[in-house]
Amino acid sequence: MKLLRYGAPGAEKPGLLDAQGRVRDLSAVVPDIAGDALRPAGLDALRALDPDTLPLVEGTPQNDLRLGACVGEIGKYVCIGLNYADHAEEAGMPIPEEPIIFNKWTSAVVGPNDDIQVPRGSVKTDWEVELGVVIGEPGAYIDEANAMNHVAGLCLINDVSERDFQLNRAGTWDKGKGCDTFGPTGPWLVTLDEIEDMDNLDLWLDVDGKRMQSGSTATLIFKIPHLVSYCSQFMSLQSGDVISTGTPPGVGMGQKPPQFLRGGEVVTLGISGLGEQRSKVLPS
Repeated sequence: MKLLRYGAPGAEKPGLLDAQGRVRDLSAVVPDIAGDALRPAGLDALRALDPDTLPLVEGTPQNDLRLGACVGEIGKYVCIGLNYADHAEEAGMPIPEEPIIFNKWTSAVVGPNDDIQVPRGSVKTDWEVELGVVIGEPGAYIDEANAMNHVAGLCLINDVSERDFQLNRAGTWDKGKGCDTFGPTGPWLVTLDEIEDMDNLDLWLDVDGKRMQSGSTATLIFKIPHLVSYCSQFMSLQSGDVISTGTPPGVGMGQKPPQFLRGGEVVTLGISGLGEQRSKVLPS
């Protein structure tokens, strides 16, 4: 299934994408793509529905029908740093011995085609295409062998980052990660039964039509089951929590010379099987 949320910001409704690429309304079935709807029993109930019996929503998704973030009521937005070997090399940093964890504030979350706002005082706003993992079944101290039983599905994320805030303003990376609009998420949550090989997904990102990032989850240092298990050793994972798993090479900070977003650009990105995003960048 491809689950989504559509409508005006702050008033999104739950839906799913049918085989013809049209949105079907789930409002009479679940209150949101959140909470219990993401647990195994909730997903099984949605999977048992005949999409043709659900109300058809007018408009084309990501065209004249706005999509919000594909997950509602996100409790935690956990990010993993330097999780692609080739990106760590690009950044001039050693491959980490354990996953690097930081946070993106949930107030940063926006839809897949919403504008990205360069924050006040920014000089190094950057892009990062990433694979997102959405938690379904809650858990703590999860065994790696059982980790995927806690995953509702995968999604596309742009982990927009302000590198000066992140690296030069003292303290943790979080300062440069959670600015408003820094979390475009979606277009849809794709359940695991539709993903043939999560360890071989292609990722890409363009700025104004120029390919900047190109990579594959095949080069992830820490794979998804390990990340779910690892994060759960330090926090309980709840239904709807998101883990953003890191970015491949090609970020603005790694360009020669470095290149950053100032406003006026259009950023497009995608992951095979998980859809695409297109965001305009607004100046500060």
